[in-house]
Amino acid sequence: MSSHIRVLIADDEPLAREGIRQLLRHDSDVEIVGEAKDGIQATEMIEEMTPDLVFLDIQMPERDGFGVVEEVGPDNMPVVIFVTAFDEHALRAFEIHALDYLLKPLDPDRFAEALQRAKNQLKLKQSSTLSGKLLKLIESLPAPRPALQRIAVKVTGKVFFVNTYDIDWVQANGDYVVLHTQGKKHLVREKIGDLQQKLDPQQFVRIHRSSIVNIDRIKDLEPMFYGDYAVNMVDGTKLTLSRSYRDAAFARLNLKH
Repeated sequence: MSSHIRVLIADDEPLAREGIRQLLRHDSDVEIVGEAKDGIQATEMIEEMTPDLVFLDIQMPERDGFGVVEEVGPDNMPVVIFVTAFDEHALRAFEIHALDYLLKPLDPDRFAEALQRAKNQLKLKQSSTLSGKLLKLIESLPAPRPALQRIAVKVTGKVFFVNTYDIDWVQANGDYVVLHTQGKKHLVREKIGDLQQKLDPQQFVRIHRSSIVNIDRIKDLEPMFYGDYAVNMVDGTKLTLSRSYRDAAFARLNLKH
C-alpha cells in the first residue's frame, strides 16, 4: 500500500460529498483521489483508479451502491464504508457480515471510528476476507423493489387506492400514517419509517420524525431558530424541517446552507 490511503467518495448529494471531504481534511494518511455523483460513474472510477477505500452511498441514481459492488465484483472492490440515510434492511445485513456503514447525517465520532476500522483492514490486507463478506452481503439482500405507486386505503369495509403522486405530505400517527392529498386525509396502518422505505426518494423527502413531504408540493422554506426551517406547502400547511433531517433534505432539494 502507498503512504497515503487513496479514497473515492461516491454520493449523489453534493452536501454529503462535501461533508465527507470536511471530515477527512485533517487526516494526513488520506488522499482523496476522486468523487462520483452516481453509480455508473462510481463503477468506472473504481475500475480505473483502484482506490484503497470508497465511501459508497447506497441510494444513488443510475446504479445504487449494491449495484456498484455487483458490477465491479466483490473481489475487485476496495475497502467499503457504506453510507445510508434509512436503509434498515441493509443495516441488519451489515451487522451480520461485519461491514461498516455510516448513517446520514454523519456523526464525526462514528465517522472516525469507521475510518480507523478501514485503516486497520488495509494494514492487515484482508482482501480475500473482505471480498467474501461483500459477496455474502450482496447475496443476503432482497432484490430492490420499485418505488410504491399506489397505497391501499380501507374505509367502512371498502378498499380504494391513493396514487402516491397525489400525496402532498405524510404525517406520523403512532403505528399509522395520515396521507394528506388535495385537502383530504386518509389513515393508513403503517409506520412512517416503513412507508419512507417504499416511497420514491427522488419525489419524497423526510423533513421531521413525524413528516414526509412531496417535493413538488413545497412552496418555500423559512429559516427558524436553532437550524430548523418552516416548510410552507402549496396547500397552506406549515411544517417543520428539523435540524437532524436538514442536510439530507437540502441535498435532495439541491440547496446549500
